[in-house]
Amino acid sequence: MTIINDITVYADSLNQSDKAEQLAQHLSLAVSNMLTNDKPQLLVSEAHIAVTSPELGKPIWIDFTQGKNAHRRKFGGGRGQALGKAIGLKKGATPTILDATAGYGRDAFVLATLGCHITLIERNPILATLLEDAINRAQIDPETQDIAKNMQLIHQNSVDYLAQLSPEQYPDVVYIDPMYPSRQKAALVKKEMQLLHQLIGPDTDSSELLKSARKSAKKRVVIKRPKTALPINEQKPSTTVESKNTRYDVYVS
Repeated sequence: MTIINDITVYADSLNQSDKAEQLAQHLSLAVSNMLTNDKPQLLVSEAHIAVTSPELGKPIWIDFTQGKNAHRRKFGGGRGQALGKAIGLKKGATPTILDATAGYGRDAFVLATLGCHITLIERNPILATLLEDAINRAQIDPETQDIAKNMQLIHQNSVDYLAQLSPEQYPDVVYIDPMYPSRQKAALVKKEMQLLHQLIGPDTDSSELLKSARKSAKKRVVIKRPKTALPINEQKPSTTVESKNTRYDVYVS
């Protein structure tokens, strides 16, 4: 079960109260006048918008300017990394990409760093809020503002979004990163992934999304999978690109 209906919005200062009120109204959530430890909350501060819940401990937010995203931007391997190869990045070829399962936006940010214009589709309203906040902050940071210009966020179901596109609007590549199955031992799962499972719940429509993506992608569909996992719906890909723990299944149009 997802936690969206249980979340309240909390401003950590009076200066952020109007922003919290507007966010709560936009998401149809209640505003809380106190920080709680027993229920999930959206925390609105001057620095960022974050999510916390009793199981997570510290708040979680998305940041494209620092941390793992900054490290990957600087030392990720450029176009030669597995993700870039799977997408089809070549000299003189920079495809337009639709990330149908944006999540935390990490792979989307890498592809934007590599010069691709990428549309991030996220259907979960809380994740979409965190992504929008992160992109807005990246747009005003001198080191990431040009990268952020390549990122467009749309809060919608990807199957519905693809269905409304005309052929002229089809992206060159559709990228899909389905939710990995939840592990039995919660301690083995990173806090960020725990939150993702809480927000989104189990993956139930990968087959439908793959079908829609293959109809809409001009050049290819790329699906990120655990290295030992079966292909989605057991549909054999045209080719695969592997990294240490990940496999990218590529379906060429």
